[in-house]
Amino acid sequence: MIAADLDVQGVSWAPAKATQPVLHPTSFHVAAGRVLGVVGPNGAGKSTLLRLLYRFQKPQTGQVCVGGQDIWAMNPRDCAKRIAAVLQEQASAFGLTVREIVRLGRTPHWSGFSASGAGDEQIVQAVLEKLGLDQLADRNFGTLSGGERQRVMVARALAQEPQVLILDEPTNHLDVRHQLEVVSLIQNLGLTIVVSLHDLNMAAGLCDDVLVLKDGQPQGFGPPQSLLTDSLVARTFRVAAQREQLAPSGASHFSFSLPNETGSQ
Repeated sequence: MIAADLDVQGVSWAPAKATQPVLHPTSFHVAAGRVLGVVGPNGAGKSTLLRLLYRFQKPQTGQVCVGGQDIWAMNPRDCAKRIAAVLQEQASAFGLTVREIVRLGRTPHWSGFSASGAGDEQIVQAVLEKLGLDQLADRNFGTLSGGERQRVMVARALAQEPQVLILDEPTNHLDVRHQLEVVSLIQNLGLTIVVSLHDLNMAAGLCDDVLVLKDGQPQGFGPPQSLLTDSLVARTFRVAAQREQLAPSGASHFSFSLPNETGSQ
């Protein structure tokens, strides 16, 4: 798998007959191999943006390019060889094993009525081993824990051999240990990654760059250390925010509280 640049220029989207876009024109560039975090309150447009990136919806303005090529100039199969997505919703396993689910990631590489071949099986096995799933390969997906299921979904995406990986709230509903496992996994994939997150502290520690959205409007883009100021976070999330430096690592950590309302005691 070879990472590629992701270039997004002026993309926007609105449902039919809507008076206002859900996502206003948004632009950013993610260099190959970097991790971009998309953050913002509920309803900010994060999921809408991700759907444009993995070609589920077509932007009404602008374009999404991977490796310099517009994804809407490709056919869907070729796009699926370049971009993979791991969503919050996990479809029913229908009795499939872990290996069978991961094998589904090879589907874009099959032609006509051809099924999985020896080369595909080698890739599937390599992905299972990379993600520490080889001992679970014959287990029914439905018997796995939440963290194990998330790893299987990432494994299926990696079996596509994408250049760009889109992750929608990958730590949602996971306990602390499984959140840490997913974060460690993301940091070691070596792909161009776009991940939506609710946890600002996680975004600051995990991501090379951050895109902040509010009400479908981009509020800023850049390295989290310089972009995520107290004032920007407070304005975006409507909270009182304070960033502190943690010794001895020097990492930053946000603490939050409700702002004092006018007239409150």
